[in-house]
Amino acid sequence: MNRAALLVLLLPVGAVAISNNNAIDISATPQLVEVVPLPCFPSGKLSLGMTNTGRNPTVADMRVSADSALTLSRHQFSSYLPVGQLVTAPLEITVPRGTTPATHTVDLSVGREHLKVPVAIKPVPQRDDALLGEQAVASSTNGDMRLCGGVDGNSDSAQWGASGWHDATKGVFPDTYGVDFLQATTIGRVVLQTLDSARYPAAVMGIRDFDIQVRTGATWTTVGEVRGNVLGKVTVTFEPRAVDAVQLVSRDSNDHGYSRIVELEAYGS
Repeated sequence: MNRAALLVLLLPVGAVAISNNNAIDISATPQLVEVVPLPCFPSGKLSLGMTNTGRNPTVADMRVSADSALTLSRHQFSSYLPVGQLVTAPLEITVPRGTTPATHTVDLSVGREHLKVPVAIKPVPQRDDALLGEQAVASSTNGDMRLCGGVDGNSDSAQWGASGWHDATKGVFPDTYGVDFLQATTIGRVVLQTLDSARYPAAVMGIRDFDIQVRTGATWTTVGEVRGNVLGKVTVTFEPRAVDAVQLVSRDSNDHGYSRIVELEAYGS
């Protein structure tokens, strides 16, 4: 089996580049990649694709690199390519908190072929939800889920499998999920959106018993207690105060299995 040389281009949907040596079509979408410098904000994503338009199956390698400002989820995309079949792989791009807005590059290369792809780092957006995009912390995270899934801004329960969070200790409670702030932040309202969809209603799969706690210094204070919940969305309000952290303490779920979160939000009032 021959090793294919590959040139990767960042192109609009439907556009392709052809490697003269190996008859491989390469695609990557979207054209515009934007990244926000928050640890749990939805990352910049590319879908890299290769299609073998030759006569025989082959193997292709794509190498991906970037300057030090960017963090890439992969540095190589290697795949066996059957004839005529599109093979894809995701590339996620993130940047550290505090990165100055600017345009950086991702370098795609195969052999002597090179292409620099621009990546725009955007300013942190104005956020009413103090947890949005901040670094989440949890007692445990199920391997099928992302730790950031409960603070990534996606509150659609139907997309819970792709977002959201749940713990990794079936039938063992309590479970915790929250955010530690970099500096004291005023909070007076916390919103929990637990799993609640037509297929998985909150009364069957959602969090039943939970506390909302805030931390000042080393002291945790319970500001809300909810028991027997069967709703998908629950709001807990309290006297606004400057806190260093917010967390949900899940004490039981309606199926007595896992603690499942679609989104956890916190507001100043």
